[in-house]
Amino acid sequence: MTATFSQFVSEMDAKNTIQLNVTKWTLMLRDALTDAAPKGYTYEIVSGRKYHKIMMHDCWNGGSTHAFIDKKTGEVYKAASYASPAKGVRYDLRIIEQREYVLANCDWAGSYLYK
Repeated sequence: MTATFSQFVSEMDAKNTIQLNVTKWTLMLRDALTDAAPKGYTYEIVSGRKYHKIMMHDCWNGGSTHAFIDKKTGEVYKAASYASPAKGVRYDLRIIEQREYVLANCDWAGSYLYK
């Protein structure tokens, strides 16, 4: 069965809305991390092909990767290394309860990512 053009457009609108919301939630997480961080720590978002990477910078040692967020699904991953996420989804930002928990409990050390 082939999809009509209007069905295609509505599916693309839904996908774009999810991706825009994921970007918004990533910005909210960055802001929450910045508010919870001790003096001297800053956070930035580096967007790659598949993930938004949240980078943590401090004035003493440079930078490190804090977490990865899948651009299409909003799934949050702990960082395995500077360039890749660990296996296993930690949270899904599309789920309201999980998103609220992450935003309320995030900290600069990433202890909320160990569940």
